[in-house]
Amino acid sequence: MLIFSHLNLYLDEVGTMRILTVGFDEEFSKEVEKEIEKYFICIVDSARDLYDASNFTYFRHYELIIIVDEGVKFSLERYINSVKAKKKETKIIMLTKSSENQKMFFSLGADDVIYSHINEADLIAARVLANMRNLYGTKIDIGKLCIDIANKKIEYDDKIVSLNGKTFDILAYLALRKQRVFSKDEIINALWEEPEYVSDNTVEVAINQIRKRLKSILGFQVIHTVRRRGYKFSY
Repeated sequence: MLIFSHLNLYLDEVGTMRILTVGFDEEFSKEVEKEIEKYFICIVDSARDLYDASNFTYFRHYELIIIVDEGVKFSLERYINSVKAKKKETKIIMLTKSSENQKMFFSLGADDVIYSHINEADLIAARVLANMRNLYGTKIDIGKLCIDIANKKIEYDDKIVSLNGKTFDILAYLALRKQRVFSKDEIINALWEEPEYVSDNTVEVAINQIRKRLKSILGFQVIHTVRRRGYKFSY
């Protein structure tokens, strides 16, 4: 197995994202998840095939989908189109044994294609990092506000803001993607293991707690409501 230990010399990425693997056997899926977790805090779901994957993506939002080539172009094209229509920011990485398929996969909407060493979990994790690193970092520094994601710590002008659990996770999730609007459904799907059992009210309560805590220290709000669309971080 290839070892990419040199990545750790200059990368210490921490973030949260939901990933779907498609066509992996159970053991290899767990191996890939273990390697990805060296860089990200993630929730990984596993689908047997594209049909099974369609059920997952119908109910849940994903920031990354990794698909093993099944050799069925039409089904893949239809699936990628449906994923991108639901959430255009979702990254799709294809795994294939054929280098000749690269052009086809890119034309179908894949963001990256791995055709060599597709059985190397650490290589797949490294490519995931290369595709997703723009969304993730260990710290967010905006003026006097510092959100330390790795240590779950918030400071403003040398004052500590106390947030923990999902309230901290929601703040970090929105702050890393500042100026983008997220619905309650998207937030739940990204941060809860079983989003189907979480109500919109849970997000509302958490957002209210964030606003109350931050306003008491900052004197102003950084989480804003966009009517009928959701919430966004704006400092």
